[in-house]
Amino acid sequence: MTAPYEFTQVHMGLPVRIALYATSESEARTAARLSFERIAALDRIMSDYRTDSELRQLEARAGKPVVVSRDLLAVVQRAVEISRATDGAFDPTVAPLVALWREARRTGRMPPREALDRAGALVGSHRLELDTVRSTIRLERPGVRLDLGGIAKGYILQEALATLRSAGVTRALAESGGDIVVGDAPPGRNGWTIDVSCDDAAFRALASRLANSALSTSGPTMQFVEIDGVRHSHVIDPRTGLGVTSPIVAHVIASDAATADALATALTVVGHHGATTFVGRFPGVATCLTH
Repeated sequence: MTAPYEFTQVHMGLPVRIALYATSESEARTAARLSFERIAALDRIMSDYRTDSELRQLEARAGKPVVVSRDLLAVVQRAVEISRATDGAFDPTVAPLVALWREARRTGRMPPREALDRAGALVGSHRLELDTVRSTIRLERPGVRLDLGGIAKGYILQEALATLRSAGVTRALAESGGDIVVGDAPPGRNGWTIDVSCDDAAFRALASRLANSALSTSGPTMQFVEIDGVRHSHVIDPRTGLGVTSPIVAHVIASDAATADALATALTVVGHHGATTFVGRFPGVATCLTH
């Protein structure tokens, strides 16, 4: 007989909630502790805010192949694949542009065109070299930087769920921000019920019985800056260097949480018209775009 338990800690700068079913409180607490430890370890690897992260150390050695951890290599490899599949609407090298727009949100001023051009010259997945045999990543030159904010959280939450499963807990949910990852359904149900503001009845039906999959949401509702009456999202279009001005919110359901996370970001960039171009390149994925 299992009972529900819930735990919350702050990681990646956000509350992370884990809901699970376990046979005892002791089992639940042990599984959650191990899962949060895994989240913290992965955040130390992939954070662009932490000066001691593996990601930042990689940037410090730009121009040379650097041996990296299995987790960092896996996330960057998937990020590059999704960048190519979305024709650059998602790009892990967008960090130089992200830095400019973080400053714009602080000051309320548009980044100078010259600065955007300089940063844009450092962006593009072709500026990465991956060697999966030697487990190395080479950034093309100094100034090329990675921002995994649009994919790492999905990967980290899925790894958290895998840790719970290794601890014997299979009925679980992990969520943070706009990313939700679920395992087996709660007892006596056919899935976890996730409420989504979406006009697509079929998508809402999938979300209402989610099991062993992920749901990610991306949009301009939380972080943005308004300049000259135009709202620029924290989501950056890597192709133009500009903060996205569309009000579109993208919801994505996929079996893989990293894919759901990154694809939701890309759909926020391209909107309805662009979505028809590349969503078909992701078999088994369900999407819903709202205003």
